[in-house]
Amino acid sequence: MKLTETEWQLMNALWKKHPATAREIMEEIPGEVKWAYTTIKTMLARLIKKNAITEYKRGNMSFYEPAIEQNKTRYNAVKSLFNKVLEGTMEPVISFISKEQKLSENDRQKLLKLLKEKESENK
Repeated sequence: MKLTETEWQLMNALWKKHPATAREIMEEIPGEVKWAYTTIKTMLARLIKKNAITEYKRGNMSFYEPAIEQNKTRYNAVKSLFNKVLEGTMEPVISFISKEQKLSENDRQKLLKLLKEKESENK
């Protein structure tokens, strides 16, 4: 599923806290983003049409739940990035991680573990 940047922000907020009302989702969005309530409702309606979220009502209140898994959605987005933008090559990602990102010790250990597992698979 392809999400816009705006939809990613809403999904990330909803993955953090759900079920949630539109106002609760609004509170989870980073402070520098200033969307009107009606804008949030419009974007939520689009996500419902994409089958990314579900809506149910309690009285006159609408509650929203993610209908897609966060990890699977992120995986698919990264896979799409690799295929479309990076043409399947790892070099730009490795370069970016080594120059731009501060890897925690935990992240380094996870990365090393994944590389060792991949190496074992390829033998």
